[in-house]
Amino acid sequence: MGFLIDSNLWIAIERGRLGAADVHAITGPAPIYLSPVNLAEIRFGIERMTDAKQKHRAMAMLRRMRRKPLIRIGAETAEVFGMLAAGLAKSGRGHEFRVQDLWLAAQAVERKFTLLTANARDFKDLPGLKFAAVNPPGA
Repeated sequence: MGFLIDSNLWIAIERGRLGAADVHAITGPAPIYLSPVNLAEIRFGIERMTDAKQKHRAMAMLRRMRRKPLIRIGAETAEVFGMLAAGLAKSGRGHEFRVQDLWLAAQAVERKFTLLTANARDFKDLPGLKFAAVNPPGA
């Protein structure tokens, strides 16, 4: 058992809207893993920042995130991704705008992890995915 954390919650933690204790209250002693998707989304945001002070704080957050064990995206993850995306397409729901969410979900499904997110609606229609909604104050 383990947990993946959606990038929106990593950002909420960094901005002080959610505390590490809040996350621990949900995860308990279970391990929390980092996805390459988290790194990509956070780095994308950093590269778009223009305020040097904000960028410096965000880079520090990225360094702290990288202390978590990183799970890889492999062939099995890709197959789960394909099944999830096809399921969305068959149901008439678009998957194109949700590519990053689908990769996170595929990793969680493959490993039987729980995904923590502030956007439950992004994940509620994905079969086999265990997720927990966390709503940070001020989010």
